[in-house]
Amino acid sequence: MDIPSFPKLDPAGAKFWDLRYGERFTPWDAGRVPRQLHAFVAAAGGPRSVLVPGCGSARDVCFFAESRWDVLGIDFSHEALAAARAVLGPHGARVRHGDFFAALPEAPFAVVYERAFLCALPRGLWGGWALRVAELVQPGGVLAGYFYFDAGERGPPFPLHTPAELEQLLAPAFERLEDAPVPDSIDVFKGKERWQVWRRA
Repeated sequence: MDIPSFPKLDPAGAKFWDLRYGERFTPWDAGRVPRQLHAFVAAAGGPRSVLVPGCGSARDVCFFAESRWDVLGIDFSHEALAAARAVLGPHGARVRHGDFFAALPEAPFAVVYERAFLCALPRGLWGGWALRVAELVQPGGVLAGYFYFDAGERGPPFPLHTPAELEQLLAPAFERLEDAPVPDSIDVFKGKERWQVWRRA
């Protein structure tokens, strides 16, 4: 795949992502729902409320909606939302323009689903991300999804360096319940991501 030439922009801003979605350059998009998410939904015992921040093209939002979950996907990129609505069809109302760090009237949620959102944020925003996740997940609810680990610094994707780094961000508000390798990662994340579930205290 030829990589388009993009101007140097801050990935904390919507314009960075608008340009990539506008050019359909989305190497982080698997184009399918990952296996461990299927298992998570099957094991949940019934529909729950779920937030998908940085929902991008919203394939996972569509899966939650088709599974009858009360799902909301948000993204601050208008181009990402255009891609999402093309995927969602009749579930298009399940996504909207929104800022993860701003108030959401639907909060708190039983589940916040992590899929390449934390690693899209510059590391300087991670402390605020952890505080915000603790606000968005109801007590006894969970943060569940995929977390990217690598030794590098540059991004996006911006990697966690160790499991302890993630634990430091989320403790004491969360306790890790699951941690497993990912068998169906796309190339950009292969061998470098973990499926994890964290329960809100």
